[in-house]
Amino acid sequence: MGIVRFIHQTGSPQYFYRIAGLWIPWLGGLTAILILAGTIGGLVFAPPDYQQGESYRIIFIHVPSAWMSMFVYMVMAVAGLLGLVWRVKMAEVLAVSSAPIGASFTFLALVTGSLWGKPMWGAWWVWDARLTSELILLFLYLGVIALYSAIEDKRVAARAVAILALVGVVNIPIIHYSVEWWNTLHQPATITKLDKPSIHASMLIPLLIMALGFKLFFATTVLMRARCEVLDRERNSRWVQSLVEPQSE
Repeated sequence: MGIVRFIHQTGSPQYFYRIAGLWIPWLGGLTAILILAGTIGGLVFAPPDYQQGESYRIIFIHVPSAWMSMFVYMVMAVAGLLGLVWRVKMAEVLAVSSAPIGASFTFLALVTGSLWGKPMWGAWWVWDARLTSELILLFLYLGVIALYSAIEDKRVAARAVAILALVGVVNIPIIHYSVEWWNTLHQPATITKLDKPSIHASMLIPLLIMALGFKLFFATTVLMRARCEVLDRERNSRWVQSLVEPQSE
């Protein structure tokens, strides 16, 4: 009960709005530094792949995007669960604010995967288990966005979104383990293996830097979207009016 009380106290819209406003500039700055460093490391310092040549460099965008597509969905589902079970307002806000960002990462992963697949497989798209389950993930994100927009009462909409997000969680392990469960064209894990990654450190380091940069990009943008969502939901509250009144004068 103490943990739930702490979540409710620290997750109040007014407290979140103020704290998020302090964090956003710092997170945004770190995001820019990491993505710039990862881009330079991947495009300039990383050597060509001995099999794929220069075309492999798209992994520095594709792989972090694919990771983030699943990570953001899990964040959305967990936040939805908190909002559904304990009625935490900010959990609901974070869940609905994450969906467009997750959809963008998923779309980017599919597009870059197609660009990578053309020289590797000879086709822009194949109904591969990994690609198909990733496409389903995009549809789940779009479904969450459409469902939230279709329901006028945002508290009811947030609960509906949470249920849909939790149902869709079953797709995450399918995406992750699809290359092991089925005969697929998609290559198996080369980075997250338990023994050691099958990728040279000169390629792995900028890839991990890009992955961290993408995570901080998500943190920055979700806080920005959540602040806007909070202002919209709480527009009739006293604390929001106090923010608007000095500007109107």
